[in-house]
Amino acid sequence: MQSPCVARCGLNEDDYCMGCYRHLDEIVIWSSATNEQKQCIVDKLAARKQQFVGDKNSQTLSRDKWLAAESKINSN
Repeated sequence: MQSPCVARCGLNEDDYCMGCYRHLDEIVIWSSATNEQKQCIVDKLAARKQQFVGDKNSQTLSRDKWLAAESKINSN
């Protein structure tokens, strides 16, 4: 399944990307997720887009934030 990434990464204050509407944790696990897990993520995106209308990026998706999320996921 193709990633929903639209190459406009920027996180809101709750770590949701305002480009594709995935949570940082979902972005990090995408490449190792099963198709079923990916579909579950994709199924949530339209509702999130509506939820975040008017929100803006408060930060970019920095490497430090990516590594912290990856470390958290790998420790579970």
